[in-house]
Amino acid sequence: MALTRRELLASGATGAAAVAAPQLSAPSPDTRVLRGTIPPGAPDFVEIPLEIPPGVRELRVAYTYGKPPVPPGTPGNALDIGIFDQHGTALGGRGFRGWSGGARSEFFLRADDATPGYLPGPIGAGRWHVLLGPYTVAPQGLPYEITARFTFGTPDPAPRPVYPPPRARGRGRAWYRGDCHVHSVHSDGRRTPAEIAALARQAGLDFINSSDHNTHSAHAAWADAVPPDLLVLTGEEITTRTGHVLAVGTAPGTFVDWRYRAREGRFGRFVRTIRSAGGLVVPAHPHATCIGCAWKFGFDDADAVEVWNGPWTPDDEVSLASWDATLRGADGERWLPAVAGSDFHRDPDRIGGPQTAVLAEDLTREAVLAGIRAGRSYGAESAQVAIAFEALGGRGEHAGIGERLRVAPNADVLIRLTVTGAPGCELRLITDQGLAVTAPDASTLEWHTTPVRSAYVRAEVRHPATAPPFPGALAAFTNPVWLPVG
Repeated sequence: MALTRRELLASGATGAAAVAAPQLSAPSPDTRVLRGTIPPGAPDFVEIPLEIPPGVRELRVAYTYGKPPVPPGTPGNALDIGIFDQHGTALGGRGFRGWSGGARSEFFLRADDATPGYLPGPIGAGRWHVLLGPYTVAPQGLPYEITARFTFGTPDPAPRPVYPPPRARGRGRAWYRGDCHVHSVHSDGRRTPAEIAALARQAGLDFINSSDHNTHSAHAAWADAVPPDLLVLTGEEITTRTGHVLAVGTAPGTFVDWRYRAREGRFGRFVRTIRSAGGLVVPAHPHATCIGCAWKFGFDDADAVEVWNGPWTPDDEVSLASWDATLRGADGERWLPAVAGSDFHRDPDRIGGPQTAVLAEDLTREAVLAGIRAGRSYGAESAQVAIAFEALGGRGEHAGIGERLRVAPNADVLIRLTVTGAPGCELRLITDQGLAVTAPDASTLEWHTTPVRSAYVRAEVRHPATAPPFPGALAAFTNPVWLPVG
């Protein structure tokens, strides 16, 4: 049962502490127990071989691990889990059968059913691998025990997956509200797809993106949960050890691997996977402070960036400022739009808090993704907050959010911002030079500029400041209107 050199390399063990082969015991013909200890400095992922005999109808896996006390400020043990079948563990996921991270202590797989997070399908004989992810390891090491139980017999037929439709009942060209970052019971969320769909409609949303961590098992769970006026985009949150990225609106059934770091130069391969499946690459909470959450891959391959994640916090403020800095060297042709998402997991998280409003030609997957990609969107704390933001030239020229206004370099441009649903808030206009003008406790703001003076203008709606001179929390923000010269 020793790990081969190839298995060690695949699990990222090169240059890390060696992981001893687990000890195997078989207390009964239908049970296998694997025990071992993962040392500090272990690889990101450890593959534990598990031989599956012929004739298995159902596989059940449970695991436990030790949590010894650690000194203050020292991370303790945290161990994630998933499984790959006899098709192997190579990057790309041909053998992928599921992942639950640290959300579950056990799971099952059958041809006709599986624990959320895992994929139904035949239990083929051969060498499978339980994938352990030592998220953090205590100085004493991480002792684990895996128990696998087999049920023998003839499997039930495997159902063909049914996915949510790519079109919902819309209003033609309109502003559609959505949340591209929600988690269900298929990863570490606490709500079923049906419950999430109901909450989304209660929140006034028109679309959501299924974005469970490191698995696409939820894709086939939405079809029976979706009302006719809610669009469900299928995707994934790819949770690497050097940042998280949302795959938004990939073709149903698309799996995107997560077992790599920025320094390995593999991210481009999975960018191609997302785009070839029709989806968007959206780094999530790029300045979050949790272990492995901060984005290290750069933004050259991104289609948009999530600058507002859940309730407004200081790391969102950093994300917003960092995103704005990327705009200052852009010309409106190639730039990175911003979005907002709730990162919903469980109460008191709030679906649609915040959300992204997108100007789309209709409520379809293709049209919504096109609107996000073009930056025709704004973020808002709820469906009660609505924004109208435009730039007007003196001869009837007009541009809205994400668009370019073509006028002479010194031509007068009127910037007009109107906000509803945010009483008591401060309106702010920001250009490539920084904060240009504010209007406390207002619902409208007009300001004049020229393309020479302002390369772009974007808007923010802020709650009153609680710790001046720092600004208050966001109630809304827009992508820029561009004022190109020439």
